[in-house]
Amino acid sequence: MKTRHIALLALVALSAGACRKKHPADGPSPANADSLNAVTRERARADSIAMAERDRVERERADRERTERERAATEQRTAGARAALTEMVFFEYDSDEVSPDAQAILERKALVMRANPGIRLRIEGNADQRGSTEYNLALGQRRAEAVRAFFGGYGIDVSRFSTLSYGKERPLAEGDDEQAFARNRRAEFSITAGEVTVVPEGIR
Repeated sequence: MKTRHIALLALVALSAGACRKKHPADGPSPANADSLNAVTRERARADSIAMAERDRVERERADRERTERERAATEQRTAGARAALTEMVFFEYDSDEVSPDAQAILERKALVMRANPGIRLRIEGNADQRGSTEYNLALGQRRAEAVRAFFGGYGIDVSRFSTLSYGKERPLAEGDDEQAFARNRRAEFSITAGEVTVVPEGIR
């Protein structure tokens, strides 16, 4: 009887062990957990790479836009300096005196010339239609020389300027009224050498 009781207890123990094998504890096995962690890490790494790439693309776009804005601003200022160099000045009737208005224009030119020592200008004197060809050629020359002398007095080497007179041969405005005459009494400027590479303050 005692032997039968012991055998029965052994059978019950074996059955309990079999049940435990058939119903493992909940949750992934260590091998499955390692696999899931590897996938998670790979996804995180891929997300990090994608984010870094988006940041790089955004930085490059911002850099390009900033460079383009700076280039456009520089070109605008350079164009303003070139315009200052070629702006005309005007004279009173039968006069080669540099007026206060003309002086203000010439001072802007001098600023650009001083900042860009490689630039050379040709000063072209002109006159209105009244008077003889010879007289107006001489008057145009005096006007060009007066402008060159102004630059010399402003500290710019006069060897950087050449002069030429067209007299009354190249009118800017046609007509026989004072408005047309006033437009034709002028000095024009041509850049003969050098480039604007430095734009001084005050030039836009």
